[in-house]
Amino acid sequence: MKLSNLDDLHLFITLVEAGSFTRAAKILGIAKSKLSRRLALLETKLGCDLLLRTTRKQALTDSGRLLFCASKEHIEALAKVEEQLSSSLNQPQGTLNILLPLEFFNKIISQLIGDFLKLYPKINLHCQHYSGSVPEFDPKFDLCFVLHEQALPATNWIAKELLSFPQSIYLSPTMSSKDTLKLLNNLTINPEELTQYDCILEEENQYWNFRNGNKIEQVNVTGKVMLSSPEMRFQAAEQGLGLCKLPNYVLKNRHESETLQKLLLIHAPIAQRLSVLYQSRNIASKTRTFLDYFQSNVGQLL
Repeated sequence: MKLSNLDDLHLFITLVEAGSFTRAAKILGIAKSKLSRRLALLETKLGCDLLLRTTRKQALTDSGRLLFCASKEHIEALAKVEEQLSSSLNQPQGTLNILLPLEFFNKIISQLIGDFLKLYPKINLHCQHYSGSVPEFDPKFDLCFVLHEQALPATNWIAKELLSFPQSIYLSPTMSSKDTLKLLNNLTINPEELTQYDCILEEENQYWNFRNGNKIEQVNVTGKVMLSSPEMRFQAAEQGLGLCKLPNYVLKNRHESETLQKLLLIHAPIAQRLSVLYQSRNIASKTRTFLDYFQSNVGQLL
């Protein structure tokens, strides 16, 4: 059945992104009861449920996810045209939600955010952090920055790679092992030999990836310690709890780095990459403004 007007879709998109009827009603400037009735009418028109609602949370049904992903880009495109027509002199405004990796250049990112908000005082910026690999699809975020080594899994997001960071394997001279002499004597070793040692892992069933010509060599390392925090992995390596793979920037300009030794390997670990994910090519002015600003200043991370 055809939708009666675009306002139904706008209400639905806003509701999904807001995450609750209360927040969505506030954004739209209507009563929560009216919003609930409008959603019920939309579901009746379509003949399917779009949201699973409980007293504590709401979640998209398969039909709801399909409608959201199919219509969000078009609703945003119309909003962008309206925004451009309103006035070319108006500054970008609104709330921008960003998702960042845990402990990722916190000091520099904080400075970038502060400088950005001084330039664009009509924008409210909300940042949240996550640990581990690529976070799950969450429509409330406008931009998601992801650190990864290999190609990102297929999602509804659009990905753009920004930077890459070299990585190394580190150990402490205090590390207890049956055979650390070869490691500590700066002898070049094969990555496969790392399976003989305790390693500090970031997540379960983790492989360490190394560049072998045009191929990626995977080494199935094991260890007694698993820490999602880069800072905690660094400290665990200092305590001699195992070999640790870290981006070189983690140790850059740190006096403490003298306590760790970089291993010489036949094949180097593959670089860590930084990509930004966003949900549509027709992104809002506030989002485009921040993304352009970040890309212009991302060199500070090197």
